[in-house]
Amino acid sequence: MPDTPSAKTVRMLERLIAFDTTSRNSNLELIRDVERYLTGLGVDCELTYDDAGGKANLFATLGPVDRPGIALSGHTDVVPVNGQDWSSDPFDAVQRDGKFYGRGTCDMKGFLAACLAYAPKFLEARPETPVHLCLSYDEEVGCLGVRKLLADLARRPVKPRMVIVGEPTEMRVVNAHKGKLSMRATVRGLSCHSSLAPQGVNAVEAAARLTVFLSDMARRKAQEGPFDEAFDVPHTTVQAGVIDGGTAVNIVPSECRLAFEFRNLPQDDPRDLLAEAVDFVRREVEPAMQAIDPATGFTFEELASFPALDTEPDAAVVTLTKALARANSTSKVAFGTEAGLFAADGIPAVVCGPGSIEQAHKPDEFITLDQLAQCEWFLDRLLDHVRGG
Repeated sequence: MPDTPSAKTVRMLERLIAFDTTSRNSNLELIRDVERYLTGLGVDCELTYDDAGGKANLFATLGPVDRPGIALSGHTDVVPVNGQDWSSDPFDAVQRDGKFYGRGTCDMKGFLAACLAYAPKFLEARPETPVHLCLSYDEEVGCLGVRKLLADLARRPVKPRMVIVGEPTEMRVVNAHKGKLSMRATVRGLSCHSSLAPQGVNAVEAAARLTVFLSDMARRKAQEGPFDEAFDVPHTTVQAGVIDGGTAVNIVPSECRLAFEFRNLPQDDPRDLLAEAVDFVRREVEPAMQAIDPATGFTFEELASFPALDTEPDAAVVTLTKALARANSTSKVAFGTEAGLFAADGIPAVVCGPGSIEQAHKPDEFITLDQLAQCEWFLDRLLDHVRGG
């Protein structure tokens, strides 16, 4: 197996990293650059825009368009670099010590760079089985863009028969990951001078009661399960992550906001856990609040969600990906991906891509040269698999 990637993949990685596609920004410059590159190869591209028209997904097929093929999928957005101490420009791919540094190198423009660099090879091979390229927006803020891409695919006469999502797994084959449901509870209290506290409704205290309930729920899941020891954290987790309320210590706070999340095993339903938390609030917290002021209480808002992935170990997409990666086993991971949404939409999915999740989202994010080379080796085998006679 080679330990250095091709010059084409390196140039494509440098090209992609140069676009600041932090989720708060538009990704259109990158998408249109990729579109120009692919149309220059004679490939038709389909773009799906967000409601504001400032972001887009890209779908393209390398090979025959009248039959289902194998999709290679990745997101184009990256997380912010604000407040991080980088030793080089995060939007300039810098090579040193056998690594490429830059925001998105491993999460996940390294995978996209290799796939795009290989597009001419797939076309030259005149594949019997097409290879589809799926590039999405806003994965990092809730897997938002891919939902529009999937809606478009659902209307197509032919859609992919399987998908490989190239999130960083060090080229290990991942057939399962946890799901996520994140929520915000907004508490409406009744303000008054703190010397008259019993006449008010303390929104911070009410939010704190929910926080303690969630903590108890997390402890229960850790003790009682269900469990799956193949995950590094083998049970569903519950966490209160952000709480914000009050203005001064001598004022009973009238508002408080609490953001919390569930990261669930595939066999656990996070909405059942949410219903349990809401029921606790309705039965145990709100009655005392509303006895003082009926207008007080809780509202709940969903912030983000994506389903767990649980592809059977003997599914065709798993068998093929293991063969391409020369892997003898599969893995399960705690982080989530777009693969769960593909699978929920009827397209069997796995996760397999270059780089380590340990480097994602950190300052001086990097991908090693040998990981990029392993990804190319994987694509070489896929090329052989789809090649025409």
